[in-house]
Amino acid sequence: MLSRFRAGVAAASVLTLCLAGCNRTPHPAPSSAPVPVTVQAVAPQAWNTTVQSIATVRARESVALTAAVSDVVDKVYFESGDAVAAGQLLLSLRGNSQQAALSAAQATYEEADQLYRRQQELISQQLVAKSTVDTQRALRNAALARVEQMRSDIGDREVRAPFAGVLGIRQISPGSLVTSTTVIATLDDIERMHVDFQVPESQLALVNVGDQVSGAAAAFPGERFQGEVSAIDSRVDESTRAVTVRADFANADHRLRPGMLLDVRLYQPAREALVIPEISVVQVGRESFVYRVKADDSVERADVRTGERRDGKVEILEGLKAGERIVVDGTGKLRPGLKVKAEATPAASGKPPR
Repeated sequence: MLSRFRAGVAAASVLTLCLAGCNRTPHPAPSSAPVPVTVQAVAPQAWNTTVQSIATVRARESVALTAAVSDVVDKVYFESGDAVAAGQLLLSLRGNSQQAALSAAQATYEEADQLYRRQQELISQQLVAKSTVDTQRALRNAALARVEQMRSDIGDREVRAPFAGVLGIRQISPGSLVTSTTVIATLDDIERMHVDFQVPESQLALVNVGDQVSGAAAAFPGERFQGEVSAIDSRVDESTRAVTVRADFANADHRLRPGMLLDVRLYQPAREALVIPEISVVQVGRESFVYRVKADDSVERADVRTGERRDGKVEILEGLKAGERIVVDGTGKLRPGLKVKAEATPAASGKPPR
């Protein structure tokens, strides 16, 4: 009897488990919903290749004014920051002894000249030997040379502007003793500025005289100055493997000053290129790829070769074709094969980025 009871309990338990198993409803596998992303169609647009460098602004003409001789300053005819014309008198030194020597030389010349004229009249009457007249002519010419020498010495005691420009801070005052090494002031012609910058040897073929150059200075944030390439050095520096390029910038408002640091960008003529937002490119080590959207709204990895990056955009050299759709925003949530819910973005402007 006991064994029959145990067999009945075991059968009942098995039946209960079977019924419980039949009544359990299986859970369906979780569905993969499309991932919301931003999509953009790849389209060609105008693109400029640029060469970027840091340069120092220099005046077209620049000089530190000094006197040719040592003497005491008599008068100063300028103030700091004056705009002066070429040849304008800026400074005179005393030169008292030179003035006295000039007066003596002029007196000697006048005496020698008068005697020569008298002998010229007498030689026609054969009252004076020709050799005597020749000697007097030489004496007169020597006296004249002495006068010119003294005038030159006095001229050395005047400092004049060698070209038109703007003067810097005045460094001397009347009564100062100056020598040939004493800087009186600086003079710069800043109507046009020279900007010399270095271009790597590998980019030398991209630079030509007349190319447009844009420069930005820290003193004027958000503003760019426009110039053009005026000269390319004939040699490549062996130590840096770079060539010096000179650009000219018009500076009528005198806002660019010698010594300023300028962020220079040299632009090539615009060309057609495939350009996409830089955030759409995924970088893994040395590999670059984008997520390309297929016809069924799934994504695949497309390896690309990138070119120049600028202003949040990147040029695509290989790996994409015009008209293909790529994921711009939301790449961090993707893997090949996932379906996406695309939100289109406006196509890029056809204007070249600057």
